[in-house]
Amino acid sequence: MSKVTVVGAGNVGATCANVLAVNEVANQVVLIDIKEGLAEGKAMDIMQTAQLMGFDTVVTGVTNDYSKTADSDVVVITSGLPRKPGMTREELIGVNAGIVKSVAENVLKYSPNAILVIVSNPMDPMAYLTLKSLGLPRNRVIGMGGALDSSRFKYFLSQALNCNANEVEGLVIGGHGDTTMIPLTRLATYKGIPVTQLLPAEKLEEVAQSTMVGGATLTKLLGTSAWMAPGAATSFLVESIIKDQKKMVVCAASLEGEYGMNDIMIGVPVIIGKNGIERIVELELNAEEKAKLAASEAAVRKTNGILTELGVL
Repeated sequence: MSKVTVVGAGNVGATCANVLAVNEVANQVVLIDIKEGLAEGKAMDIMQTAQLMGFDTVVTGVTNDYSKTADSDVVVITSGLPRKPGMTREELIGVNAGIVKSVAENVLKYSPNAILVIVSNPMDPMAYLTLKSLGLPRNRVIGMGGALDSSRFKYFLSQALNCNANEVEGLVIGGHGDTTMIPLTRLATYKGIPVTQLLPAEKLEEVAQSTMVGGATLTKLLGTSAWMAPGAATSFLVESIIKDQKKMVVCAASLEGEYGMNDIMIGVPVIIGKNGIERIVELELNAEEKAKLAASEAAVRKTNGILTELGVL
């Protein structure tokens, strides 16, 4: 029996729970929220599609009762304020830091061995806060952002190539921010063919820029943060843990010398299995990519510094 808890029944959390259920990733999914009735309503809505969609996963909703999350294998934390148009992910840090820390402490009371997947923004600092404040081993705290950014990258590549997105491979490393993520166009492929052979440099730069502002573009269009792709990306990550799929996914991982970094969580390719982050994959980056990663590292460290200034770390 496998069990996943999703904390936060807003758009991203509910979508994640829905995708987990439809894909039968776990036997049980618990959706929990602080707002009275919200998680219960979302869970009931999802369960009323079970006979239509043909799934057997049981989704339950609870209001602020963490005892119902007991013995979860994976806990997804989406709670916190979403972005509004014109707002950066970093501007959310003050409010969301306190929420995420409190939530993580509560879930670990009842699921001390759970693997934590952090979705709340700003994601890299929130993952770092969770890891450092709770003293967990680094394999058990994962920041989701790179999985989403890489999926957006593959979408924009498929649009430029006019091809099936499932036949495109591409990675986005670095921080999960509009100016800190690094779409690796040099390493992207279409059916094994480097996209650098298929698209001109200016088109690849356009794809990279579209990827970097992918979240902000949707926030502007929707009036709030996106939720379909973030929810699905989170479910994709959770499935690799629950089913021990050993997928290579870009995630914010705690680095201990890899890529020349220490004491930071930032997006790099990792192998995801039943133990969470099972291995960090070190890519051979060129000078330009290394420079971009160094700049991304500096930006993430600067935001992490705000956690110390606020006294939450």
